[in-house]
Amino acid sequence: MTANGEYRVGIVGATGAVGSTLLEVLAERKFPAAEVRPLASARSAGSKVDFAGDQLEVQELTEDSIQGLDLILSSAGGKVSSEWAPKWIEAGAVVVDNTSYWRMHEDVPLVVAGVNDDAVADHNGLVANPNCTTMELMVALKPIVDAAGVERLIVSTYQSVSGTGREAIRELREQSEAVLKGKKVEAKVYPHQVAFNIVPQVENFKDGDDYTTEERKVMAETRKILDLSDDVGISATCVRVPVVTGHSESVNIQTGRELSPEECRQLLSQAPGLVVLDNPGDGIYPLPIAAAGRDEVLVGRIRRDPSHERCLNLWVVGDNLRKGAALNAVQVAELLHQRDLVRVPAGASLG
Repeated sequence: MTANGEYRVGIVGATGAVGSTLLEVLAERKFPAAEVRPLASARSAGSKVDFAGDQLEVQELTEDSIQGLDLILSSAGGKVSSEWAPKWIEAGAVVVDNTSYWRMHEDVPLVVAGVNDDAVADHNGLVANPNCTTMELMVALKPIVDAAGVERLIVSTYQSVSGTGREAIRELREQSEAVLKGKKVEAKVYPHQVAFNIVPQVENFKDGDDYTTEERKVMAETRKILDLSDDVGISATCVRVPVVTGHSESVNIQTGRELSPEECRQLLSQAPGLVVLDNPGDGIYPLPIAAAGRDEVLVGRIRRDPSHERCLNLWVVGDNLRKGAALNAVQVAELLHQRDLVRVPAGASLG
């Protein structure tokens, strides 16, 4: 930290979809940064990224380029994070990591700002950002779980291509153009054509597992963030849809005590980070196109499940690049700043 209380901040993966959004959100929220240092692979070194109207030169991620940083926000992928996070901490930086690698480590807090803020106090040099799908789900579920408990949760997701990255956005656009022009469609990023299609596979299937790695993340991360016992049943199905930005989720929650749709609606309308859009007769409900560019998570279609008196159905939508990734990372950085936790504990190391 500098003498005037500002931080030297590194953005790892600065040229990616999440990295560019991190820079945007840092500027919007006026995070106290004396320096913002964009870092990426050697291939991107020397290119420029925008920060608050200034063009910053991207530096190659090396042991020299990370020196002197107080805080690192990373979105460069699990392989980079697994190798470099210990080095960042050793160099004196606290890390907010947006990859999946560290999330389920016991000594790493997994934090959704506004849901489990106090967990940041337990950091050992690194705080993990949850999966984008899990993130918006937690914002919607937390008020319900606090008020009425949870016994069972079923979630089906409809995830935009920007969750995969810029190559996936490009592929959707190119495929859409090819279909409309009657040309041959090539699938490179996904196992099948995504334009004008729905692919019931997000990430990969491991040998012997009928659930994808994305579905396993949603189930495990939900349990960790909300501190749910093994008695709570959780099931997820994750689907890729031809939308550029905005993940949508159909959520069925069985509560511990009965919660009416009216009570649920009122509860969620008072919760931070949520906007209730729920007048379906007039066509008012959450849409990805409405969520894109917004910080809030949108929730609607709140209704009783007719098969069970303690089950509710919800429709949840959020911008996967903002609250689903960049915004939450910056909010976690703000929590660390507010609680004087932008410092690596003595003897810190990652297990």
